[in-house]
Amino acid sequence: MTDKSLWRGARLATLDGAQPWGWVEQGALITEGEHIVWVGPESELPAGLTPAAEHDLRGAVLTPGLIDCHTHLVYGGQRAREFELRLQGASYEEIARAGGGIRSTVAATREADADQLLRLAQRRLDALTAEGVTTVEVKSGYGLDLESEARCLRTARALQGAQVRTSYLGAHALPPEFQGRQDDYVEAVCAWMPQLQREGLVDAVDAFCEGIGFTPAQTRRVFEAARALGLPVKLHAEQLSDQGGTQLACEFGALSCDHLEYLSPEGVQALAASGTVATLLPGAYYFLRETKLPPVAALRAAAVPIALSTDHNPGTSPTLSLLLMLNMACTLFRLTPEEALRGVTQHAARALGLADRGRLAPGLRADFCVWDVEHPNELSYYFGRNPLLQRVWGGKVT
Repeated sequence: MTDKSLWRGARLATLDGAQPWGWVEQGALITEGEHIVWVGPESELPAGLTPAAEHDLRGAVLTPGLIDCHTHLVYGGQRAREFELRLQGASYEEIARAGGGIRSTVAATREADADQLLRLAQRRLDALTAEGVTTVEVKSGYGLDLESEARCLRTARALQGAQVRTSYLGAHALPPEFQGRQDDYVEAVCAWMPQLQREGLVDAVDAFCEGIGFTPAQTRRVFEAARALGLPVKLHAEQLSDQGGTQLACEFGALSCDHLEYLSPEGVQALAASGTVATLLPGAYYFLRETKLPPVAALRAAAVPIALSTDHNPGTSPTLSLLLMLNMACTLFRLTPEEALRGVTQHAARALGLADRGRLAPGLRADFCVWDVEHPNELSYYFGRNPLLQRVWGGKVT
């Protein structure tokens, strides 16, 4: 007897190898502890296997666990009133310049204590894991002072039920106490970084490079500080205009550039050359009623890996359904269902710098989902339905 577990009677979408979907029609999978040790056709199971547990999946589809690689789960308050204002014609930029937008969430986040922040963020994460998410990225960026940014990152570290990767997003917006002193604030963002890293709170560094955010020159200063500390970077890039932020991020070997509606041909080539992931955020595109599509055909032609994420945040993408993002990516951006699924597994893992998940293969983490569907294309086809039967995280059914 071993501590191996056998999962049999499954249709496997391994997303590994050259076969579309990495498909195995009558497949099986063996786990040991937190890792996968064998995957393949059930007819080829190793002889003499005596698993400690056996699970008959009765023809269900098994995929890698889902990865939400761009979220802002830790914050106080909500911004439903701004939603109404946008419906009345106000733009995101107008609301932001009038003191709404990110700044209003900063005020609510600073007022919330650590227990409140954790309770709210855990509830949001629970909604994601209920749809099969096993790994999630969580950004700061709603504190915008050292104490509040640290509190937000500590909250992210305290979340339970999925593996959390943190991104320090101090360069998200200009806090009111730095009004008119943007360069001074960028200096402060860089100065806080070593302390946050010493506390073990930072896995990557992010910034918002945009006309209403930070200039490319200011973003470069943040990235140089990150590089000096050995921290990888990523960027909110080309969401509302082409700032050339993607090319800048690629100079620093960014893990990902995210949004990308206004991405230029030069930006596409920079992504391809650096191996940086293009993370598309259809929830924000939909919620802001944008009309400028990200250049999916150009990204595809250049073989740029495309990830998808909820971008959960209170102002521009208050969704807590990564499954809905699959449908939106196909409907709005014309991704194929296979591209969409790879975008929330294989390529989302790459966007977080994680090589140990996102596919079903020996040696990788035993993070996977069992679905009540006949084919994985149904995960993109349906919306408003959750067909999850089981979520396995680190080899354990949760």
